[in-house]
Amino acid sequence: MTQAVIVIDMVKDFVTGKLKTERGAGLVPKVKRLLDAARRSGRPVIYVNDAHLPVDGEVSIWGEHAMIGSEGAEVIDELKPQEKDYVLGKRTYSAFYETGLDPLLREINADTVVLAGLHTNICARHTAADAFFRGYKIVVPEDGVEAFTEKDHREGLEYLKKIYGAKLTKTEKLVKQWLKD
Repeated sequence: MTQAVIVIDMVKDFVTGKLKTERGAGLVPKVKRLLDAARRSGRPVIYVNDAHLPVDGEVSIWGEHAMIGSEGAEVIDELKPQEKDYVLGKRTYSAFYETGLDPLLREINADTVVLAGLHTNICARHTAADAFFRGYKIVVPEDGVEAFTEKDHREGLEYLKKIYGAKLTKTEKLVKQWLKD
């Protein structure tokens, strides 16, 4: 069994566009470091990105963002998927809901998901819930996820740890472990 890195919503609308947060831009070097180490150590990288239709529930809350086929729904240039990476679209907060993520993880024999990206208290939280319900172990580099505010980020991390048993760690610790394996 193996760990798979799930990159959540590192798309243009969240990092530089309609729903941007400076905290998201600051996250980019950590996520890049994590992805480089994952690929070098043979761990699969899976991007799961908002790709909305106008009728999606999130649009009524957040306004139009990351619409299917739009530039805002593309992964930011600094983290562009590579040839062996997987890319899935999602229409809800969870990276699992009707995306094909669960069957993909089972096909690649993943038993652990490493969550990175945006937002700790929203999409990472809902993804962690669905991972937990499906029996996956959850690892979260606390400096590899972010939220709109520090309070939201900290509360999100605590929730993931307490409710889903997520193992909180640091990006550099994972990188060193992976490159040592």
